Amino acid sequence: MTDPSPSPFSAPWEAQVFAMVVSLREAGLFTWSEWAERLGQGIRPAGAPERPADYGAWLATLEGILAERGVADPENVAARTEAFRRAAEATPHGEPIHLENDPLYRP
Repeated sequence: MTDPSPSPFSAPWEAQVFAMVVSLREAGLFTWSEWAERLGQGIRPAGAPERPADYGAWLATLEGILAERGVADPENVAARTEAFRRAAEATPHGEPIHLENDPLYRP
């Protein structure tokens, strides 16, 4: 039997980004109006072609807001992103990705 209501998310990380945006909005970090304006600026930059309004755009918008508000340092976010990419490359296909799989991981 198939699920009659397919998920709007293509991958688990998309659902996680969505949940973080909702949670941080509920916590008062930004309003829905602020979110919509920032996301719109990201997908329709002035003088540039429109970009896809996908969850990658959501993540980039969220990272920008977190950096501006001093919640997450952009250098730390970039370092964690690279660590995750290295871990993904070192993880056998079909296995869960853990940061401990990063060859440069240090506890």
